[in-house]
Amino acid sequence: MRIILIALAATFVSAPPDSYRDEILKYRAQREAELKADDGWLTVTGLFWLKPGANVAGSAAGSDVRLPAKAPARLGVFELKDGAVTFAADAAAHVTSAGQHLGTQRTNAPRDDKNALAAGSFRLFVIHREVRFGIRVRDLNSAARRQFKGLRYFPIRPEYRVRATFTPYNPPRVVAVPNVLGQNPEMESPGYVTFTLNGKSLRLEPVFEDDEKKDLFFIFKDTTSRDATYPAGRFLHTDLPKDGVVMIDFNKAYNPPCAFTDFATCPLPRKENQLPVRIEAGELAYHGPAR
Repeated sequence: MRIILIALAATFVSAPPDSYRDEILKYRAQREAELKADDGWLTVTGLFWLKPGANVAGSAAGSDVRLPAKAPARLGVFELKDGAVTFAADAAAHVTSAGQHLGTQRTNAPRDDKNALAAGSFRLFVIHREVRFGIRVRDLNSAARRQFKGLRYFPIRPEYRVRATFTPYNPPRVVAVPNVLGQNPEMESPGYVTFTLNGKSLRLEPVFEDDEKKDLFFIFKDTTSRDATYPAGRFLHTDLPKDGVVMIDFNKAYNPPCAFTDFATCPLPRKENQLPVRIEAGELAYHGPAR
């Protein structure tokens, strides 16, 4: 009986407080809702890099932007010229943007989800990666979206929410961040954080994900990538430093888009952010429908 009571006490002590557990569960629900949304990564089904000049889009054989059979045989033509992409819809195709029907007149191709070209369940828009321009394709009725069964996680562990010391760079540094395309685009890093986890002193270097600079973006990898988490690493966002402190919650670590689609252009962890420890918190590797 004494052994049972000790075990129960240990379980009670190690259980996360209800308020913290509710916070993480709310975060997880929001995370899954974002993945399943029209503009979530589960709907991304194609990425086609444009060549200079005309690029035909449609389901017909030989199309440069080859869409599935249920799409129009010829949707229209993207033209890449002098660093700009324009689009002219085919006369037989019904293509809209922001709810407005597009005629055959050539217009600037949209570069965001809000104004994406729409044809049936398909959405198309331009992405720009260094010197390359591509067309990202979404299918709102994709198999990945329809078959999504949810994410898997490590148990919620409050001890993986750590207080880190932030050391700023003065001035901020521009660092090369590798991506899955083999490129090394530059991103701004405002400094680095140091913290102790499971008795080990560790360091990570965040970057700003975009020009808004509203939070810190960590691209990291730990040894759970060998057997439990996404092999290429994970992402994590935190609030900006306050009084030289950053709170890092690894229970909110999540898989990059490349875990859900073959058509993302994910950044990869720099050598400095590959930690020689196991961080058993956050999102586990995703095993969805075969791609």
